Amino acid sequence: MSDARAEAWTEIAGSSGRGGAQTGGILIVADHASNHVPADIDLGIDPAILDRHVAIDIGVAPLAVALCESLACGGILAGVSRLVCDLNREEDAPGLVPLASDGIAIPGNALGPAARAARVARFFRPYHAAIEAAIARHDPALLVSLHSFTPQLDTRPDEQRPWHAGILYNEDDRAARIAIPLLEAAGIVTGDNEPYSGRVLNATMNRHGEAAGRPYLGIEVRQDQIEDASGVARWAVLLESVIGATWDSLVRATAEGS
Repeated sequence: MSDARAEAWTEIAGSSGRGGAQTGGILIVADHASNHVPADIDLGIDPAILDRHVAIDIGVAPLAVALCESLACGGILAGVSRLVCDLNREEDAPGLVPLASDGIAIPGNALGPAARAARVARFFRPYHAAIEAAIARHDPALLVSLHSFTPQLDTRPDEQRPWHAGILYNEDDRAARIAIPLLEAAGIVTGDNEPYSGRVLNATMNRHGEAAGRPYLGIEVRQDQIEDASGVARWAVLLESVIGATWDSLVRATAEGS
């Protein structure tokens, strides 16, 4: 893997289980798994901001690694902070290189057209090409988009976010309709297209799932649930069961319909 590709994404190789060497398994995708900012990029912000939700989906990287291991599946994890390039956007979206996030200005992202195009070529395209390549190799029956959300947005202090997790989707809700009752049965306060709607923001899954008619499960875990090792371990066990059962149900339905 070249250095340029390595900074855009990391691949977790699946084993011979669901999504590894097996065709028709599971592939986990984490668009905001890293807070890395390359040394040659100056965002013009306090470095402490890189540990906040605006820069990274807190807890997602260790959770994704744990799930790839327990589900014996592969994963593609972003290698760069969303403040450098938000990989869960359309390529022409203004927020792909954000000028601000939750009230925090990002002055180093005031780029001209050429510099913006260079960001896209350096980070966005290699990341999505890696997802496409993994899908082409393994033809997964289920994509899992893994994110986390902050309990409180600074710019919306009155907004309540009571959900422990949310399931997001656009038009294709096949996996969502299976997973939501499973989470609720486990005692998880679950948002149905909350804390925001997948019909508004679902770029990566629109591209790699919806566009191909491939089922996907968009999972958002509240960050205070997975901010430490014990929380990650708890949610890894819970989501292994939910994701595995969702995959089983989808595979069964496909077999029965063929």
